[in-house]
Amino acid sequence: MAERETDALDDRERGSARVPATVEELEAEIARLKAEGEQNWRQFLHAAADLENYKKQAARARDDAVQRARRALLHVVITVVDNIERALAYSTEDAVPIVEGIQMTHRQVLEVLANMGVRPFESAGKPFDARYHEAVEVVPPTDDHPAGHVVAEIQRGYMLGDEVLRPARVRVAQEQE
Repeated sequence: MAERETDALDDRERGSARVPATVEELEAEIARLKAEGEQNWRQFLHAAADLENYKKQAARARDDAVQRARRALLHVVITVVDNIERALAYSTEDAVPIVEGIQMTHRQVLEVLANMGVRPFESAGKPFDARYHEAVEVVPPTDDHPAGHVVAEIQRGYMLGDEVLRPARVRVAQEQE
C-alpha cells in the first residue's frame, strides 16, 4: 500500500503529462512549446494593438461629443446676441439707461464668444457664397448691388475657427425671370 502512495505522489509531482523518453521526443516538445509561445506572443501583440486602437477611437468619440455640445451651446448664445441686437435696433431715446445696459450686455456676450473662438463675419456688399450665406430673399440688382451680391444681412453669420458655425441669412440681388 505504501508503494501505491509513493507512485501516486510521483504522478502528482510530475503532473498528468507523460514524460518524453528520448531526445527526439524532447526536441519535438521544445519545438511545439516554442511555436505555442510565438503564437501567444502574436496574440498578445494583436490584443495590445486592439486596445490602443480602442483608446484612440474612444478619445475621438469623446472629443466629437464635446465639440457637438460646444456648438449647440454657442448656437444658444448667438440666439441671445440676435435678440439683444434686435432690442438695440428698436430702442428709443426715452430708454437711454436701458439701452446702455443692453449695449454693455451685448459687448460682454460678444467678448465671451470671441474668447471661445467665435467671430461674426460681414456679408453685405460681398458676392453670395452658399458656404457662408443662406439666401432668404431675392431682390432686383441695382448699380450699388450687382447681381449675385449680398444686398443686406437679415441675420449675422458666425465662424468658429475656420468653420461656419451659423451661415448669415441674407438678401441677395438677382435677375428676376
